[in-house]
Amino acid sequence: MIEMNFETARHNMIEQQIRPWNVIDPVALDALEAIPRENYVAENMKNSAFSDVELPIGHNQVMLFPKIEAKILQTVQLQKTDNVLEIGTGSGYMTALLAHLAEKVCSVEIHDDLSLQAQEKLGADGFDNISFIVANATEESEQQITQHGPFDVIILTGSVPQLPDIFKQMLKTGGRLFAVIGTAPAMEATLITQVSDSQYANEILFETSIPELENMPQAESFEL
Repeated sequence: MIEMNFETARHNMIEQQIRPWNVIDPVALDALEAIPRENYVAENMKNSAFSDVELPIGHNQVMLFPKIEAKILQTVQLQKTDNVLEIGTGSGYMTALLAHLAEKVCSVEIHDDLSLQAQEKLGADGFDNISFIVANATEESEQQITQHGPFDVIILTGSVPQLPDIFKQMLKTGGRLFAVIGTAPAMEATLITQVSDSQYANEILFETSIPELENMPQAESFEL
């Protein structure tokens, strides 16, 4: 079996998948070049780490397409002074990208085994600016999360049928929130910016479909 050159594969991923998706922000591209994506996939999937696919990580969850991860980074425009909340630690790869670009990250994961695996990988890669919470993000962990906030950036790595207000309330004025909202197949990647204490601006970025975060409030259904 021929051993893959991961640096070449990572560069090709950026040039062939990510740039064609109109991701041109140099800060985002540099982060994608710097973080070894192969470190955050299962050992038997390392040769697929840079493929244009969603890789399974257990519990019916996946690593997002590389181009989606890149689009998120470009959209939220992370600054070195930002305090970031990530809902859904998953593999830890997006956590690594966020921690590479921001001052500190609070990452919440509902599955303790996924959180522990991610912590090991992130620790091995030298990250020391991440706080981890194992809990349901909308219920028992609210107090745990808010003590790390308010946040400049909030990212939901799975979709939600409707966005819980709790996340908007955790933003600072000027803060940005990325979420994929809706139910399959009609989901919209959305950027929400808090423009004042009580006002938010919504921008629909693109249509997509990604797995849902667990235990999120469901959209109300109406019966005729």
